[in-house]
Amino acid sequence: MDERFFNPHAGEMSFEDVVATIVHGMEEDPKARYEILIGTDSSSGPDNVDFVSAIVLHKLGKGGRYFWTRQRERLVASLRQKIWREAWLSFELAQRLLLSLSDFSLLRFNLEIHVDIGESGRTKEMIDEVVGMIIGSGFSVRIKPHAYAASSVADKYT
Repeated sequence: MDERFFNPHAGEMSFEDVVATIVHGMEEDPKARYEILIGTDSSSGPDNVDFVSAIVLHKLGKGGRYFWTRQRERLVASLRQKIWREAWLSFELAQRLLLSLSDFSLLRFNLEIHVDIGESGRTKEMIDEVVGMIIGSGFSVRIKPHAYAASSVADKYT
């Protein structure tokens, strides 16, 4: 997969570069507490949908850094399909990241998937099913207004 990620300071990066940057960042201060947050947002054009997924490394109390990638797909038929695709892309990215970080067993972090759904708006009826899928797969999940990896970071690049 020739997926390209971007960071505001480092520019274009491979997935392996992102993993190395995350590992290096956590190894610099191993006593700090870290969160890795993954979220996806999308925007629709006339013929396609741009899905932007973000990985956020948050050093609690000290700020963080983020990386994002874009994937363009054919237009989806409904809001429900778009939300499910966003959640699935975040889920897949979380799995890949955890697998890559498993070689570094001394690293301590909390990983959450942030989904761009919330109690108000047209997505509220999807909360139970989307959150249930993610929790059932063993991941922590947050929805709006606490899902800033999706609703703020990824949204910035849609």
